[in-house]
Amino acid sequence: MSKAGRAAAAYRAYREVGRPGSAGLMARVRALPRMIGGALRGDYRELGKRKLALMGLGVLYIVSPIDVIPDFLPLIGVTDDFGAFLWLMTSLFGESGRYLDWERKQVHGEVARPRPA
Repeated sequence: MSKAGRAAAAYRAYREVGRPGSAGLMARVRALPRMIGGALRGDYRELGKRKLALMGLGVLYIVSPIDVIPDFLPLIGVTDDFGAFLWLMTSLFGESGRYLDWERKQVHGEVARPRPA
């Protein structure tokens, strides 16, 4: 995804968090452990293991001292980390909003799918 595409996706995620009736930022942050646990257990199937693994790799890339573009290069050295951070935050907050919607439907029994035996 290009820089402009990442920025546009981040802006859409920001607008979604601020939309009336949508889950707020802290509700989405608190939902992250439940979402990840549900995805790993297989309860929340909308977040596939592949995307979860990509998010994990994104976290590792951000905290890792090894970069595609070294950080000692002024300005451009931080760009790849920032791009990975934007993608990760956009993915996490977007997916956590979808998880909260799914969770609300499960609690209210709106979409009760039988679990496979």
